Amino acid sequence: MEETGVLDVGSGACIDERQRSIITTGRNKSSIHCSDDSMAGSVSQRACVFCGARVVLNPVTDAIHLVHGPIGCATYTMDIRGSLSSGSELYRNSFSTDLKEKDVVFGGEKKLAACIDEVVTKYHPPAVFVYSTCVVGMIGDDIIAVCKAASARHQIDVIPVESTGFMSGNKVIGYRAAAEALLKLITPKEGETVQMTRKLNFLGEYNLGGEKWLVERYLREIGIEINVAFTGDSTVAALKQAPGACLNIVQCTGSMHWVAQNLERTFGTPYIDVNFFGAENTAESLRKIAEFYEDEEIMRRTEVLIDREMKNIQPAIQKYREKLTGKRAAIYVGGAFKAVAIIRQLQELGMEVVFTGTQTGKQEEYDRIRDMVDEGTVIIDDANPAELEKFLLEKEVDMMAGGVKERVLAFKLGIGFVDHNHDRKECLAGFEGAVRFAREVYITTCSPVWKHLKQTPPCKED
Repeated sequence: MEETGVLDVGSGACIDERQRSIITTGRNKSSIHCSDDSMAGSVSQRACVFCGARVVLNPVTDAIHLVHGPIGCATYTMDIRGSLSSGSELYRNSFSTDLKEKDVVFGGEKKLAACIDEVVTKYHPPAVFVYSTCVVGMIGDDIIAVCKAASARHQIDVIPVESTGFMSGNKVIGYRAAAEALLKLITPKEGETVQMTRKLNFLGEYNLGGEKWLVERYLREIGIEINVAFTGDSTVAALKQAPGACLNIVQCTGSMHWVAQNLERTFGTPYIDVNFFGAENTAESLRKIAEFYEDEEIMRRTEVLIDREMKNIQPAIQKYREKLTGKRAAIYVGGAFKAVAIIRQLQELGMEVVFTGTQTGKQEEYDRIRDMVDEGTVIIDDANPAELEKFLLEKEVDMMAGGVKERVLAFKLGIGFVDHNHDRKECLAGFEGAVRFAREVYITTCSPVWKHLKQTPPCKED
């Protein structure tokens, strides 16, 4: 490590220009570079602006999601969130204008207008989200004008999502594009009013494995109702009632902080950050919500729920802790809120987090991560596979938690792996989810297969 605290990554496995995006914790307090665009030539997971917008909006269950671009863009992001629905399944379909070479030369606005007319006539959705892609930015199609005209024709919300890839090399810009589209949807039209309630909005919850339903059950038990989630298991009609909530709770800060800030500025709705991954995080989040309502009965019910659930899960957590204490772990996930939650969970299991990183973390979030881990831990922003491999081996990692793209790399290196990706179906939230997560960590970390995989095969005689 250099005097600045920045890790020297000038080896063949890493790119020199990435040096300030990787730090090692210690006495020095150098800042990590986390707002730079992904490097050209570096295989990154955060470079697609359109993808960032699609993962936020796709769980709106009864809307049409129309991708204005080549068919590959729609294919790449089809059902990308994998979120569950209690009603409409329209969002499971993937619609595309399928731009061809001719459209690139002569423009695709007429084709887009025709596609909107077709899907509205066939499916009668309450709203259509139209996503722009890199090609659309290149040819200059005016999707705002096309959507405005289509909205007037069909008397529904046809909302442009300005997620053209050439805007940036960072999918966080796509989060912002999705947020702007959501605000257009939920802002009351002239003459419309939204009734104020004592319910809350759950921002940054995508109901991948039923997490929204689980938290809904907890809150209902303590006397609080969810107004709408952004955007897991949501509908267009429910989202339009968002201004009527008395509180916004924010889980995925990367995708929803900007929305929460704008809801507070526009409608006066306060927000608090929560995290329902891990037992301790869940307990703290429930207490924060209960304190906001300043209701003694709600706070009493909250403590009863927490006490009961903690007692139920402690034997299982202790059993896994005995097996996992001292094991070395790595984390590479999309958002910092998830990294923080996993770090805490692994530490509660007695494991040492020696390597961690995210695709979209902010400076203040990396500062918090630094405070949570031990000295010598490698922290990385927007990693590429070569860097992941380098530090997984150097840090002698026993288990990695990450997304689906990291699974194959971990397995090839003989390292256990837990999937915490946005297309999983196992619910890892809440108290029950903490036990499921601990069980998955134990099964993969302590599997006997790894010692056989790492054995050097005996030499064969000629």
